[in-house]
Amino acid sequence: MLSRLGALLQQAVETREPSVDLLEAFTEHWKGITGYYLEATDESIPARQTDIPWRLRQMLDILVYEEKQFPAGEAGPCLEYLLQHKVLETLSTLGKAEYPPGMRQQVLLFFSRVLSQVQHPLLHYLNVHRPVTKLLQLSGDLLGSGLEKEEVQFVAVLCMKIKQDPTLLMYILEVSSPWACGAVYGVIYGVYGAPPHALQLHPHCTAPGEGDEGGGCDPSPARRDHNLITSLVGLCKSKKSRVAMKARENLLLLVGLAQDAAAACLVRSSALCPLLTQHLCDLHRAVPMGTDPADVLAMERMSWRSQGAGDGAFPGKESLGAFLTWLDYLDELVLGAHPVVAEAIAEAVEERFFQGILRPQLLQMSELAVLSATAMLVGTVRQVRAPVLLRRLVLFLLGPDQHPETPEDPPHPLRTHLIDRCNHLCDEISLASLRLFEQLLQKPHEHITHNLVLRNLQARGYLQRTPLVPEEDLEEDPYFTDGFPDSSFGMVKMLPSGSAPSGKGQVSEVVTSSAWFPRSAGPHSGSHPASPPHQVQACRDSAAPWGWPRAPRPLDSCHPEVVFYEGHFLKVLFDRMARILDQPYSLNLQVTSVLSRLAAFPHPHLHEYLLDPYLSLAPGCRSLFSVLVRVIGDLMQRLQRVPQFRAKLLLVRQQLLGQGPGEQMDHTMLFKGVVVLEEFCKELAAIALVKGPPEGPP
Repeated sequence: MLSRLGALLQQAVETREPSVDLLEAFTEHWKGITGYYLEATDESIPARQTDIPWRLRQMLDILVYEEKQFPAGEAGPCLEYLLQHKVLETLSTLGKAEYPPGMRQQVLLFFSRVLSQVQHPLLHYLNVHRPVTKLLQLSGDLLGSGLEKEEVQFVAVLCMKIKQDPTLLMYILEVSSPWACGAVYGVIYGVYGAPPHALQLHPHCTAPGEGDEGGGCDPSPARRDHNLITSLVGLCKSKKSRVAMKARENLLLLVGLAQDAAAACLVRSSALCPLLTQHLCDLHRAVPMGTDPADVLAMERMSWRSQGAGDGAFPGKESLGAFLTWLDYLDELVLGAHPVVAEAIAEAVEERFFQGILRPQLLQMSELAVLSATAMLVGTVRQVRAPVLLRRLVLFLLGPDQHPETPEDPPHPLRTHLIDRCNHLCDEISLASLRLFEQLLQKPHEHITHNLVLRNLQARGYLQRTPLVPEEDLEEDPYFTDGFPDSSFGMVKMLPSGSAPSGKGQVSEVVTSSAWFPRSAGPHSGSHPASPPHQVQACRDSAAPWGWPRAPRPLDSCHPEVVFYEGHFLKVLFDRMARILDQPYSLNLQVTSVLSRLAAFPHPHLHEYLLDPYLSLAPGCRSLFSVLVRVIGDLMQRLQRVPQFRAKLLLVRQQLLGQGPGEQMDHTMLFKGVVVLEEFCKELAAIALVKGPPEGPP
């Protein structure tokens, strides 16, 4: 009995259910959907309250199940029915009509699921491609309609398919060219061996060998107003952060396609570049004119992945954050895009944003407008890091010139204005302009340091090349005369004359001496946040790929110049440095910060010109050391006329650290200048010690 029960149980397990006619079930569900439109009497019933969503899910399940029953690449009868009877075409029309209400959402979901779950290469079929493009043309109406989630899911599936087969991009963008159609037909032939039943190519295409060699096409029809690219860019602007993030990630995937033809298609056959840059320009215009430039300068670098553009800490922060976030996204696009696409985006940004918006604003005469535009430019420079985009930004600001400057050179208008504004009558404009150049010098682009400084030092024209009569010792210079009333003013201990050959001195022996300044207790003011070792290392890392020499250029290989000119940029910085005792504290910090960064670059000519106090300068030339010597001489003369200067200096130091009383006193600006000057000299000494001699180890 037990054996008979076991046999019956085994028979029951092995018994199969009666086979279901899949095609009959599929057509029944489709007829149920179309029948709804014949029988429905209430047009206000939402689609989700009908049986349409259920029937669409059943049709999808049947297609997925059927595919597993057939060999790979072979279309089953249900798929053949879907293609021959233009099921997707009909659904896209119903979705466009939005009848019943909510039908567009159901159609988008069905398309997304079919394209993602059915492994058969559907997008090559005209009866799939055409309704897909029809749905994409609705993208302009979907923003703000509550369907952004469904739309971004739909375009994400398309991007995934294009990633797998880049030739689909030309097809979806409706690009009709001999290359595109021939390539698509070639792919289909490779998959199937011959076009399967119900497969239709683009109506203007011919198979290889028919007509033109490799397949021929009629001229491309006019591009649609809305397609995959317009849909993606539109979704990137969505107020829903998850939607915007997913759209941006998929656009990154699309521009990073490695195939050359796909990249060319994105550039030539879509509005990708104009759409991206137009939104950048719109966001820039949306930043309120009254936004405080100081708030703009204080903004940190924004990331396009950040969830919020701003927290409203100051008026206009949300708009400013949105602009900087989108700029960072464009930078990310250029960084990860195919070289053809990256160059096209960078060119569009330069043409529409740099030249079209920034240039007119930066060349205005109104001080308020100049200050605001300069602050926005600082934020722009801070965001850019992609080499292709950075190169265009640098050339836009500084021009392409690489030959040594002369005072008679025709100026590059924008470069000239920006440098002149570092020495502007308005301290706020000078401060913002110096911040701009500090940001530029932090960028890993060799043309910045070469254009601003190095091209004028390459011939070492600042050196005296003929023997001079013995110079008087610096101790005999009137700036270093003994006899100051306070004995704490000891003289700088210089090496004996001639003991340090020109160009080989150790700056630390001079600038580290606190004898230049009145000795006072209390910690240093901490003028510059970056310590010299870190700053030097950062500059070394930036300059590592540039192949700079380790030793100065031999003088016998340098063509002597009639008159050495330090260049417009260093001239302005030296002029500012010469007035350090008469300028606001914040401005002095910024001037010395820019000079410190220049001194930290590992070029031997910069090291020599900015850090070596033993140079034999050519007649009429000045160096950073000679400027500092004259400033200190002026300081010593002034301090003789200030009673109780040591106590006052100590009080100013304490005030700068937030530890002393806030009382006002005479000569406050002078004493703040002394603090900055002392810290700057110590920083230069530290930089020189970290860098070491140009030809020696660090």
